[in-house]
Amino acid sequence: MSDLLILGTRKGVVFIDRQSDGWKARPIAHAGLSISYAARDPRDGTIWAAMDHAHWGPKLSRSKDGGQTWENLSQLAYPPGARFIEQHLPSPENEWGANTPLAYKDAALLKVWVLAFGGPDQPGTIHAGTLPGGLFTSTDGGDSWELNLPLWNHESRGGDLFAGPATHRNHWGGTPAAMAYGEFVPGIHSVVVDPRDSAHMYVAISCAGILETVDGGQTWRSCNKGMTNDYLPDPDAEWGHDPHFITLCPGQPDRLWQQNHTGVFTTEDGARQWKRVDQAETAVHFGFPIAADDKDGHTAWVVPAKGDGERMTIEGGLYVARTTDGGASWQRLSAGLPAEHAYDIVYRHALDASGDRVCFGSTTGNVYLSEDRGETWICLGQNFPPVHSVRFG
Repeated sequence: MSDLLILGTRKGVVFIDRQSDGWKARPIAHAGLSISYAARDPRDGTIWAAMDHAHWGPKLSRSKDGGQTWENLSQLAYPPGARFIEQHLPSPENEWGANTPLAYKDAALLKVWVLAFGGPDQPGTIHAGTLPGGLFTSTDGGDSWELNLPLWNHESRGGDLFAGPATHRNHWGGTPAAMAYGEFVPGIHSVVVDPRDSAHMYVAISCAGILETVDGGQTWRSCNKGMTNDYLPDPDAEWGHDPHFITLCPGQPDRLWQQNHTGVFTTEDGARQWKRVDQAETAVHFGFPIAADDKDGHTAWVVPAKGDGERMTIEGGLYVARTTDGGASWQRLSAGLPAEHAYDIVYRHALDASGDRVCFGSTTGNVYLSEDRGETWICLGQNFPPVHSVRFG
């Protein structure tokens, strides 16, 4: 189990260390800057922070001494000619933008949404998922980055737009999460690296679905079979899904978990077939984050919330739901959490598990920790900035 928590917040990076007398927060790093994601590279201990700088735009920062000093890196940049098909918010008169003429837009980096690290066999390899839907990879520890062109040019998003007009129908829709940046574009928020094989990865896109590569990003295929989308004309369509976050069990990597806009899904065969496992009785349905146990692929945690229009807790009470049987049943865990007048929302990266410890942070600056797999909870602080990400170090 890790004794370090790393929080990416609206006003900086917060480290919380487990000491002999409890968990203690350090002074905030990158004070005043919005951090969309922060995590520690398990291979060499480097701490990474994705900064949403209001003036200079999104940048990356790294610390090689545990957060004492930081080095800001050059901005990731889309290559000249990188375009995407412009998306529009659906309306009653123009559902899904079907009546809008096809238009193209030059890609510019809006946000680094998530970072993922290659395995021990790939020292220096780091992946970054972005708005507007690009996957960037560095093989030199973050000094330089390249856009993954096979994914950017995938037929599911229209084909190679560097070469000219779209040759296929675009299935990558915009995500409301991008509206804060004045755009309605897709975003890659989940990058999952198989611990057995660093060339095997999954990415999840809002709003498109999940794609997989087994050759280090040279080719990609959809992994959306079994996923359903209640608001599409065809709920079983291959594309158009809105996974909110995906993760896998490191000890059983073929078991993946997904919190989707329309429910909770799991797979035990490496995403060949998803199964819906949400449960109305415990309100396990809508939410943003999901965390899987390190060793037991049947165990996962979610933080349920109300759906569209009322994105807050269920009936004013905050709780975590846990399954230990692969989603066949869910247990409501709330000991130590507020039972009323709680309106926390937990973002997709703001829940994590390490051994018996589970931690989450909310948009209202509350951070809660369990050291007994969710049975009981303690509050680590109620006055943090809004929390974007929580990761054990």
